[in-house]
Amino acid sequence: MYAIIETGGKQYKVSEGDVVYIEKLAVAEGDAVKFDKVLAVGGEKAVIGTPVVDGASVDAKVLAQGKGKKVIVFKYKPKKGSKSKQGHRQPFTKVQIEKINA
Repeated sequence: MYAIIETGGKQYKVSEGDVVYIEKLAVAEGDAVKFDKVLAVGGEKAVIGTPVVDGASVDAKVLAQGKGKKVIVFKYKPKKGSKSKQGHRQPFTKVQIEKINA
């Protein structure tokens, strides 16, 4: 059984037991989190929501909070002596999918 959930402006296809890196949530490590925006549930028979599936939810447990690898942003304009360098590390939340309630 799988589900398609939406969180942080992105959509993820998840199954029970999956470990997923999602946009940062304001939840402490070890806490449980519930995703109510379930767009579709699949398995024996697929159910597609309009836009969400009524009564469906996904329970997950927060494993870690962290930051991703550093991404370098380098802007350069030739013949103008203009250049700028900036680094960015995107924060994430690592969750494990516990149960899909459909």
